[in-house]
This record gives sequence, structure tokens and C-alpha cells, in this order.
Amino acid sequence: MTNNYHEENRHSWNAATKQHHSHKPDLIKRYKNGHNNLYPEETALLGDVKAKSVVHLQCNDGQDTLSIANHLGGVVTGVDISDEAIEFARKMSDEANIPGEFIRADVFDWFDENATLYDVVYTGYGAINWISDIKRWGKGIAKTLKPGGRFVVIDFHPMGLMLELDRTLKYDYMGGQHYSLGGVGDYVGDDYEGNFKNPHASHEFAWGIGDVTSSLLEAGLTLNHLQEYPFVNGWQQFPEMREADGRRWYPPEDKPTLALMFSIVASKPE
Repeated sequence: MTNNYHEENRHSWNAATKQHHSHKPDLIKRYKNGHNNLYPEETALLGDVKAKSVVHLQCNDGQDTLSIANHLGGVVTGVDISDEAIEFARKMSDEANIPGEFIRADVFDWFDENATLYDVVYTGYGAINWISDIKRWGKGIAKTLKPGGRFVVIDFHPMGLMLELDRTLKYDYMGGQHYSLGGVGDYVGDDYEGNFKNPHASHEFAWGIGDVTSSLLEAGLTLNHLQEYPFVNGWQQFPEMREADGRRWYPPEDKPTLALMFSIVASKPE
């Protein structure tokens, strides 16, 4: 059964997705013209996926999913809880002529109902903090992989997610602490002033690197890679951050170095 927190998030993401797309009226045209939404980090982590089956969990509106198909040659499936996001992903796949299957489902429901095994399970930026049960998530990933298959995640680091915009410490690092927050914001428009008012509340959960890694190990996967990064790809997480080449964002030079992203690769034994 769909988690009630996740279902409230579905409504919040539906509203936010409409707002996000208002900033990018030419998005489908960009993908028709070959836009690649992947950064070098996830491209390297995914590796050779040509003609391999890849399921992208919490795929949002399919931009990364279709980039995996168009630029890495993966046979892609995207799963997301948002009706608006999946509707747009299907439209973009059709109009940009990039093959991909998109399924509207809560990730836990999909784990329970899915009977297909995949070569690669992938999840990307801003996904894990929406998962209410990290152990169930790990078991679902293991269940979804073929023997010998790989799980790949690159996401925002829980260390950075502990901080408010002024870098004051506010949120837990680990343990699954639940936070009921205002609706999903307009991060696409860098709306730090909160001008976009999402009428639907959202729910996030604090999972540390140990929580995430342990959930995968306890589900029977083997850890192959773990890395932390002192920058954020494509997101000015705090207003004072400085931009470098490749849309990487770093803290100011006079601030301490923080882990702002992490990546994990884990495999399912043959």
C-alpha cells in the first residue's frame, strides 16, 4: 500500500513540476536537438550500459532517463510518483523520438508489483531524502536487479542537507528522522525568497551515508564504490556558493569544505 507521506508528496510534486516547467518552455526542443542532462560523474558511474536494461527510480520528468537512452544507449524505464512528471516524460520521449518507458507509481508499490529484473538500477540527485523506509528501499533494489547487476546512485550528501540556507545547523544527519515541511519549492527558478507557494505539504527523511550503505549491504548487495564530493552539480544549494566550470557549485573559499554529494555503486552477486 502506498505510504501516506509519499502520497502527500505526490500532490506536492505535481504542483512543483508544473512550476518547474514554466521556466523551460523549450525543454522538449532541447532534447530533440540532442541535449544531454548527465554530468561526468554519473556518466562514469553508469559506465557501459549500451543495450542494457536500466530502470531509473524517482526519475522526475525523465530528463536524465532519456539522456541515458540517447547518449549512453541504455534501454530505459523511468519510475516516479508524480503524475505531472510522468506525463511530461512520456510526451518528451514521444516528441523527441527517444525511446523510454515511464511508469507512474510510488517506488514501494512498484517494488512489490514489478516482476522484471534489470541490469542496472539507477537513482539520482535529490531522491533518497524522500524515502520513508531505507531498509525497504534497499531490499527493493536488490529484488529488482539481475544477478550480476549493478545499483548506481549519486545524490546530495546528507551533511549538506543538515543546513539551512544560511548554513546554520537545523536537520538531523541520520536515522530516518521525519520532517513535515512546506511544499516542494521552485528550486529550478532558484526561488530563495519563497515566492512560489506550493499548497501541498511535503515530507522528507534524514538518512546518513551509513543508513544508505547498510540498507544495501543488508539486502545482500556488495559495495563496489563509495565517494564524497566537495561540490554540487547543477544546483546552487546555498545563495553564497560560487560557480565553476561545468555548472559545479562550491562553497565560498573562506568557508570550510563540506561533503555536498556522494555516490555509491553496489552489485548483486551472480
